[in-house]
Amino acid sequence: MNLNQITLPALDIDRSVDFYRRMGFHQIVGAPHYARFECPEGTSTFSLHRVERLGTGAQAVVYFETADVDAEFQRLQAAGFAFTQAPRDEPWLWREARLNDPSGNALCLFRAGEIRKNPPWKLKG
Repeated sequence: MNLNQITLPALDIDRSVDFYRRMGFHQIVGAPHYARFECPEGTSTFSLHRVERLGTGAQAVVYFETADVDAEFQRLQAAGFAFTQAPRDEPWLWREARLNDPSGNALCLFRAGEIRKNPPWKLKG
């Protein structure tokens, strides 16, 4: 598995986008409720998702890309891991399965391939 990105909650998406751009991150996806950035070095990305308030329901999600989500799901489930979501195709063109770590942090096993950094709605420039 390869660590792909972290999605962070943002109360004010515009203010948060400005903050990360000023830090030197390159924004590659933008929507009223979502923004994704490339790190200045390497191939990692992270994203922001707008929330109404922090606390219940607002948490970071750690994404781990794998070549075969279904095979990883089967392997981990057979090893006793409990999933909150079985593998499924999402509207943003990724295949995802979800589970929580012992502390309750949300984890997502996914496959996006080229779409990860080059979705059809990618910003120009």
